[in-house]
This record gives sequence, C-alpha cells and structure tokens, in this order.
Amino acid sequence: MPGFPEVRPRRLRSSAAVRRLVAETTLEPRQLILPMFIREGAREPIAITSMPGVVQHTRDTARKAVAEAAQLGLGGVMLFGVPEVKDAVGSGALDPEGILNVAIRDAVSEVGDALLVMSDLCLDEFTSHGHCGVLDSAGRVDNDATLAIYAEMGVAQASAGAHVVGPSGMMDGQVGAVRTALDAAGFLDTVILAYAVKYASAFYGPFREAVDSSLTGDRKTYQQDNANARDAIREVDLDVAEGADIVMVKPALAYLDIIRQVRDHVNVPVAAYSISGEYAMVEAAAANGWIDRDRAILETLTSIRRAGADTILTYWATDAVHLLNHR
Repeated sequence: MPGFPEVRPRRLRSSAAVRRLVAETTLEPRQLILPMFIREGAREPIAITSMPGVVQHTRDTARKAVAEAAQLGLGGVMLFGVPEVKDAVGSGALDPEGILNVAIRDAVSEVGDALLVMSDLCLDEFTSHGHCGVLDSAGRVDNDATLAIYAEMGVAQASAGAHVVGPSGMMDGQVGAVRTALDAAGFLDTVILAYAVKYASAFYGPFREAVDSSLTGDRKTYQQDNANARDAIREVDLDVAEGADIVMVKPALAYLDIIRQVRDHVNVPVAAYSISGEYAMVEAAAANGWIDRDRAILETLTSIRRAGADTILTYWATDAVHLLNHR
C-alpha cells in the first residue's frame, strides 16, 4: 500500500551513528566502581577460581589496581579485607593495622582524592562464624551489639582515610549508628553508601570464596526475602531517614524491578551491585563459547543502568572501560 507503514521506527536504528545519537541510556567509566579483595600476608595475587580474572590482591598489587582505576576514570573502588586470623567478634575489623584499614591507607596514599576509596563495613570477613554480626548466647545475630561494633568500624575506616563507607550487614539501625559515630568523631564529610536493599541470594556463592568465608547456614534472618518488593522500599526509607547519602540494591540482575522502584521512590543517588554470581555465570558461558563475552558484559551493565542505577559496583569495571573505548 502506498505510504504504508506511515511510522518507521527502524530509521532510528539504521546506523551506528544514529543509534548512538538517540541512545537513552549511557554507560560511562565514572558510573562504575571496582570491588577489590586484599589478602593479609599474601606475597602474590591469589586467583579466585569461581571468578576467573578476579584475584585476592597483595598490598602491592592492590595499589597498582587502584592507580589503574584512577587512570581509567572509574567512579571508585570498594575494598574488602581478607584477614589471616578471625575471631568470634571480628576484632580485626577495628584494628588500625588490620588488613582492611591498612588497605584503605594504601589506596588513599596512592590516589589521594583522584578516586573515591570506599570500604565495606561489615563483620562477615572477620568473624570465625562468618555472620555479619556478633552472636548472642543462643547463636543468633545480636543486632544491637553489632551496631556498636559497626559504629567503631566506621570511625576506624574514616580514620584510615576512606572517602565512603558501605554498611552492608543489614542490621536494623546500622546507618544511623554509623552516621552518629562519624559525626561525633568529626568525620562530617564521610559519605555513607548504604546497602539498603540486600537480598538473601543464591548468587553470592563465588564471593564466599573471594573472602574465605567461614559461614555455615544462611543469613535469612537479616538479609531480605526475595519474594518481597515493598520491604525494599521500607528499608530504603529507613536508611535515608538515618542519613544515607547513597542507597544500594544488591544483587542487581535478578532485582532490576527493585532498582527501578527504588530509583522512582528516592531523591538520593542509587547504586546497584552486580555480584559475583552474575559475573561467574557470564564468564563460564563465555569460556564455553556459548555467548559473546564482550557484548554480554556491556549489555548486562547497560541493563542495570537502564533499570535506574546511577552507579554500578562490578568486577568488570576495568574491562568495561576498555570495551567502551574500543567499540
């Protein structure tokens, strides 16, 4: 029929130049944060078998990775410590010479303010039982006793130079406890990136290897039930009211709907954590020749941005920058 179809959306897909012009979602280095693991006493990087290409760093290789992140224009690095010795109360998390606090100082001395140095604020890497808090006499996670330790951790990390602290244990009141302690210690400008929405997920498995987790059982009494969405909004509201500067949804891919709901609900920046299991699935499929790795990385990260995340924590951060520069 002459003149049919009258509307031809394909015109705006006809070339790479046109597609670039009308793209609704951008993916830029500044929007990406690289999680890093630093192992106490390591003399050389230790491969994480379930996360090909990711390692437990030595202090020296961590410094180099942080410098590279700054040179690539990443938004930041999120540091996790892997201590040699753990105990029931995670005392290594408070020790100024503990691996995480040392790694923070190393990173800040390497890049200064050229890159945001962020630190995970949780006890699971440091406790012999692997939970995110201390246990009571019945073996349950003691919320309020844990808050007191989180408050001390926040001050210890800020004292080490962290620009951003990330309370991730899903304890009730954790943001308020950390904010109060930081302010009382004079760290008024230290940013809190709150793990506001953190679901109990099957996709954390490789992370457990990355931090040499001692956990037995699960974290379902404090991490969120994956059947619930309204609960996420409630948690976000509480964290914002307590002083969170940025709120985060974790995991990302199985919770894109939650990212969108949170983004539409709040006026603070929203982050999402593309977690270890998401990384491992793509890497395993690519290694078997089942998918195009490079395209899958960019498509995955773009989907998280499209869902509403302003910032993404991703183990592909440096890979993604190189792919963006050469596409």
